[in-house]
Amino acid sequence: MNAAVKHSEERLMKVLLAPVISEKATFVAEKSEQVMFLVARDATKPEIKAAVELLFKVQVDSVQTVNREGKEKRAGRFMGRRNHTKRAYVCLKPGQEINFSEEAK
Repeated sequence: MNAAVKHSEERLMKVLLAPVISEKATFVAEKSEQVMFLVARDATKPEIKAAVELLFKVQVDSVQTVNREGKEKRAGRFMGRRNHTKRAYVCLKPGQEINFSEEAK
């Protein structure tokens, strides 16, 4: 809980945007005990770790992040681009688990 003290609680509430629910996220969760989150583009690894520990009451082992470029899309003759996103792969310590179906209640 030491990391949560360094960052303001208000900022930590804005770091995690949503859990990523996809085939790849499910595979990674089963294989290597990791959970995938969509995070704010300016979020740092220590902030992500503190936010997960604060919100879900679990212990985080490590955090890996991926910056994803938005796809170029076309609407008629106009080209546009989706927003860039950042994802975090959060590795939990052994015995820890996040169950999203329980958290929604």
